[in-house]
Amino acid sequence: MTEYGRGPGSEPWHPEDPLYGDGGWGGQQTQAGRQSAYDGRPQQHHPRTPQYGDWTHDQQQPGYDGQQHPYHDGSGEAQYEQRFAGHAQHQFQQGGWDATGTHGQVPYAADPGDPYGQHPVAYGGEQPDFYGTEDAYPPPEPPGRRREPEPEPETAGEEEHAFAAGGGGEDAEEHELQSRRERRGKGKKPVKNTKRRTGCACMVVVLVFGGGLGGVGYFGYKFYQNRFAPAPDYAGEGTSETVSVEIPKGAGGWEIGRRLEQAGVVKSAAAFVHAQSSAPGADGIQAGAYLLKKEMSAASAVRLMLDPRSQNNVVVTPGERNSGVYAAIDKKLELSSGTTKKIADKQYKNLGLPAWAQNDGDLKDPLEGFLFPGTYPAAKGMKPEAILKQMVTQAKQKYAAYGLDEKAKGLGLKNAFELVTVASLVQAEGKTHDDFRKMAEVVYNRLKPTNTETNRLLQFDSTYNYLKGTSNIHISEKEINSNPSPYNTYRHPGLPPGPIGNPGEDALKATLNPTDDGWIYFVATDGTNNTEFAKTYAEFLELKDKFNANAGN
Repeated sequence: MTEYGRGPGSEPWHPEDPLYGDGGWGGQQTQAGRQSAYDGRPQQHHPRTPQYGDWTHDQQQPGYDGQQHPYHDGSGEAQYEQRFAGHAQHQFQQGGWDATGTHGQVPYAADPGDPYGQHPVAYGGEQPDFYGTEDAYPPPEPPGRRREPEPEPETAGEEEHAFAAGGGGEDAEEHELQSRRERRGKGKKPVKNTKRRTGCACMVVVLVFGGGLGGVGYFGYKFYQNRFAPAPDYAGEGTSETVSVEIPKGAGGWEIGRRLEQAGVVKSAAAFVHAQSSAPGADGIQAGAYLLKKEMSAASAVRLMLDPRSQNNVVVTPGERNSGVYAAIDKKLELSSGTTKKIADKQYKNLGLPAWAQNDGDLKDPLEGFLFPGTYPAAKGMKPEAILKQMVTQAKQKYAAYGLDEKAKGLGLKNAFELVTVASLVQAEGKTHDDFRKMAEVVYNRLKPTNTETNRLLQFDSTYNYLKGTSNIHISEKEINSNPSPYNTYRHPGLPPGPIGNPGEDALKATLNPTDDGWIYFVATDGTNNTEFAKTYAEFLELKDKFNANAGN
């Protein structure tokens, strides 16, 4: 079969053929019970007659595609009808021709309403189906067999916001394309809707950029505030409410400002630092406890902290006895007299004394020598034991830093406790640093077993005054010789039972580094500040006469 028609040859369909052109689609195809397409006349089957006398029915001349093609002799229409009819008859009787000229299988009866039903299979029994691909349009159908497309089922989907989905025209176009793809390729996965995803991406971008701009603006504002804007501050001298603030030793301006801000005294640490840097002498704010008002301006807080009346501290001076420290704490905390002393006697074991501290039966106060000199916060509302514990902790740290326990034996002492006792004697009898070193040598020389000058008797007035709780330099020999207390070093050789005060660092250093000049005697010749030293008893008597002369004895 060729593209020109259904005839076996190369000629096109005859114009009178009812299937010529698009006539068959005009509703003219033969239906069952209607008149034939050939003017109602029955189609005649003419017997094949030889064109030439020497050709017989049994002798066939092969033509193109293995078929017979008679020559035209000018017989006209009758010859055409005879040839056409004979060929059709032969084709009908033989069951169709294939591309090789051989007989094919007898096909099923064709649909009389299908104009293409009588077409033989061209070029073999199998031909590729170009309408079966996924993206191909459906094959054309005659008008009589065309059907209206079935309505597409509505697909349930999530509602889309107009901003996320885009314009309506784009949605209609995409819907049409999706329907067309579903008609072409059945079973193909539906195209995912990208409009909603695009809208969400836009929302994310807007949020990211918006958040970034907001963050930049916030940090820019903070940078401006920190660099150029004035620090937040209160105005005035503060409210009537007072608060005690403790400033540790070594604290700088920012640390002090933070503590004041936390206590509600100033509004910001930056304001305090600015006020402190502007006030003359404000760098000299000392450690301790300060009684301040709440919501003060930073400048007012600086001025009040420079006023000694605002300081709520207990100051332990070098050489001060514990009895004086207890009385100062009672006064600062507004407690009855003797309250701190009673707490010290009961709770001394819980205040953190070093392991080498002793509590001999003859010891007057186990905390003596362990309330290290310094300034300690002591404001109303604080507990005495808390203040005492700070002092003991400071002493323990200082003594450990100097290594007293290791150096004691090198100086001829038994332990660190004896070393602290010597330091307390040096602090009580000496006046200057040079005095302290010479005084330490006097103590060590008198404690030696080879001492024949005093026979290991210290003979210090300070130990007797500690026993009596006085500071009298005019003590009669009768009084001294009659008192049997172990603190009376005129009668008892060696060291007293324990320290007689709280030595400072200067006396402590001198005790660890005494002179080596042979000093064994000393006398405060003016009765107060001028201490002179001697190496022999004769020199000592000269110094004693000098003292009596100055005292009017």
